[in-house]
Amino acid sequence: MIIISGTIVLKPGQRRNFLEASAAAMEAARRAPGCTAFVVAADPIEADLANVYEEWEREEDLLKFRGEGPSADLRAMIVAANVRRHEIARSGPP
Repeated sequence: MIIISGTIVLKPGQRRNFLEASAAAMEAARRAPGCTAFVVAADPIEADLANVYEEWEREEDLLKFRGEGPSADLRAMIVAANVRRHEIARSGPP
């Protein structure tokens, strides 16, 4: 399993636009083969921060979906990103 998680710092006042523009990608990802979770959400504390969380069963599914990455419109709203990839060998109940 591959988990993508982290935060995206947005230009002031752009979070709502960023989240609205991300909705289509979330819907497409959730329909994509190998995707078990995909969310881009507003941070509850910081006004210009969005949180990202994705789960993928296989690397090839992630790479096929990811393509060229975010559109130019989305990239124009981003100041910085701290998003990491985590490869999970095994997981289970806590």
